[in-house]
Amino acid sequence: MSFNTFGKIFRFTTWGESHGPAIGCVIDGCPPNISISEKDIQQDMDRRRPGQSKFTTQRKESDKAVILSGVFEGKTTGTPISIIIYNEDKRSRDYETIKNKFRPGHADYTYFKKYGIRDYRGGGRQSARETACRVAAGAVAKVVLKKLIGSKFNVVGAVTQLGLMSCDKSNWKDSEIRKNPFFCPDKKSVKLWEKYLLAVRKAGSSCGAIIELRASGIPVGLGAPIYSKLDTDIAAALMSINAVKGVNIGAGMNAAFLSGEENSDEMSKGSGKVKFKSNQAGGILGGISSGQNIVASFAVKPTSSILTSRNTIDKKGKNTKISVKGRHDPCVGIRAVPIGEAMINCVLLDHFLLNRAQCS
Repeated sequence: MSFNTFGKIFRFTTWGESHGPAIGCVIDGCPPNISISEKDIQQDMDRRRPGQSKFTTQRKESDKAVILSGVFEGKTTGTPISIIIYNEDKRSRDYETIKNKFRPGHADYTYFKKYGIRDYRGGGRQSARETACRVAAGAVAKVVLKKLIGSKFNVVGAVTQLGLMSCDKSNWKDSEIRKNPFFCPDKKSVKLWEKYLLAVRKAGSSCGAIIELRASGIPVGLGAPIYSKLDTDIAAALMSINAVKGVNIGAGMNAAFLSGEENSDEMSKGSGKVKFKSNQAGGILGGISSGQNIVASFAVKPTSSILTSRNTIDKKGKNTKISVKGRHDPCVGIRAVPIGEAMINCVLLDHFLLNRAQCS
């Protein structure tokens, strides 16, 4: 399998499978002399970790990130940073009865047709377990960005829609996001979402979600305006996350419904600063950051592993039925929040270093 590496200057390569002994990542291009510890990484790992509430998979993983190289006496050395995360709670037997069947909505069929072999245990490499490695890389990127840009830099993500249930974004409070198991920014929606998702889980079904990411403290000038636009790379990063089927930057698809006047993001200057009246562009103009908050959102499809019996085929091409038992998220989009934040962090650091190399 090719293309397991993401990034240009700040690059990370992930490895491992869902039910293998471990997963991990190797980070290349990290600037030297940045103070970092396993604790800095673990804070974000804990937010993605499964089994923390009745609304996520009950697989119990500590997701402890162990730094093997690239850090000496608490500082990055500029050499590759290798991080390993051991798999602790594997139940491969849960997949024995369906190992010769292709799960609808999963990549079982396409993996097998492409490679002629697949690891059926939890999906192997196609599993969202791989995203733990991305979170580790994103945590490193975040530490570096705060050092290079300053404390004003921040990326926060939240679930703004859970299946059919949306929240009121005018009630968005960053402080509320970590107080509930849904990463919801609107306190008033939490109880409704809880009732809704419990009903979905009880029915043996699943639902999708929309996650919004907001990055603040971004300097003007990040992004190359033709084939490496900042929004191009953000979209690619978010689309690479398991189960993501759509990405918006700023107004995104809704920009098609706006008039030229509504979409223009008028500018003015006061007190020596450029001000924007609105932010339909999501903080990116012509592929280059404008200095406004970068706003992106992505849609996550419903979890494909459900208890409801579905029609499918087996490895011999025969028609059959399948229902997937075991431990699965009723809404995989919930735990996608820290993954989306991590990917944004990696893209922003990559572009910061690219810009510094050309326009320092």
